Amino acid sequence: MADKVSLRDYQRDLVERLRGTEGGRAASKLGIQAGSESWLVDLADAGEVLPVPEISPVPLTRSWFKGVASIRGKLYSVVDFPAFLGGTAVTIGDQSRLLLIGARFRMGSALLVDQSLGLCSPDRLRLRTGATQAPWLKAEYDGTDGRLWKELDMAQLVRHPDFLVVAS
Repeated sequence: MADKVSLRDYQRDLVERLRGTEGGRAASKLGIQAGSESWLVDLADAGEVLPVPEISPVPLTRSWFKGVASIRGKLYSVVDFPAFLGGTAVTIGDQSRLLLIGARFRMGSALLVDQSLGLCSPDRLRLRTGATQAPWLKAEYDGTDGRLWKELDMAQLVRHPDFLVVAS
């Protein structure tokens, strides 16, 4: 019985193992696809990545606010991330995922994305110089895979008035 590990403990230990030793910087970032854009999310900012459960719509809200979903008995507000960014809304399918926003932000929110792309090593990225367009865009990178990667500043996103006000 002592050898059994809960799923939450396993996930917490996995995140700790993925962290680098240099200044506490994460060794890898989570890659997500939001419309035609590839985004990176710091593992410390992400909660879980889940298949999309049933989402109950909420009337009189912005088009990118999909509604609420019950996950293990807790309600989460669901934001269609590509639609929030001004792109095409996610067509929910087998690859679609909910990215729960990390518990450290004390928000019951999730980002609906087209798919999770897995972990991306910083060794495979080259920083682009230049101005960023949105306050929640931390940096842009050219990947060795030929993609342009945008790094999400989750703290800026969850504090931004455009994200917090969902009433239409």
